[in-house]
Amino acid sequence: MAVAATGFFDGVHLGHRQVLDQLCAVARARGEESLIVTFWPHPRSVLQQDADRLRLLTTLLEKKERCLACGVDRFEVLPFTRAFSRLSAETFIRDYLVGRFGVTALILGYDHRLGHDDFDTPEQMAEVVARCGVMPVRVPAVAVGAGAVSSTQIRDALAAGDVTRAEAMLGYRYGLCGVVVAGNRLGRTIGFPTANMQLYEPLKQIPANGVYAVWVDVLGRRHKGVCNIGTRPTVGLGGGRTIETHILDFDEDIYGLDLRIEFCARLRDERRFDSMEALGRQLAQDRQKAAEMLVV
Repeated sequence: MAVAATGFFDGVHLGHRQVLDQLCAVARARGEESLIVTFWPHPRSVLQQDADRLRLLTTLLEKKERCLACGVDRFEVLPFTRAFSRLSAETFIRDYLVGRFGVTALILGYDHRLGHDDFDTPEQMAEVVARCGVMPVRVPAVAVGAGAVSSTQIRDALAAGDVTRAEAMLGYRYGLCGVVVAGNRLGRTIGFPTANMQLYEPLKQIPANGVYAVWVDVLGRRHKGVCNIGTRPTVGLGGGRTIETHILDFDEDIYGLDLRIEFCARLRDERRFDSMEALGRQLAQDRQKAAEMLVV
């Protein structure tokens, strides 16, 4: 038997955390397993609802790790297909939650959706859950500042470069993971070698172009760093957007290795400098500021 919470849980943010805390508490009180039932891929990518604009806060693995770290016993993933999207709430509850996973109680967030049904009120959805022999447990919204925390608000904050607000809503620093790939090595010529990152998940939300103070995890160690996201206007090579990180007090060959960065603060906008020397002077200021800001 299990107490479950369902949803996409992108970001596993503070609103989700309230659901997970309630999930674990109810499961303990009933002597049952706490269970997350999520879906992959994202429904918008399957249903083609603005799929070109879809960006994710967490990969499937990141989401699983964060849910389990919150004390959840079990994490199940259902393939999201067009046929699956047409299931009614009652069919989903009876066939999947009860029939497959033995769910006896269901945690419902403030904006929870189940199945293809378009419920007018949360009470209507709770009635359907109860009709299926499952106890509904409702959880209120979590607010940070002006409104309820949501994955959309966090994406908007990151798109504006406001990593501090994103962290406040997530409850942890936002991060990116990828592999270090070869760049043009121009940074090394002015004393600022950088690690050029290629993301493992191309749909991950990237913060706005700019320069950020970041923590860097590589080779099993944590370092201070400065990350530049953008098009490198001073170099003038054109091309696409890059994610380049200068790691403080570090000079090792890490091409082809895993790299993770966590955003702590935005230092400035990306801008064009008149010369590489002027860029080098600004990077020295960025490095000093990051070193002062990044405190263990």
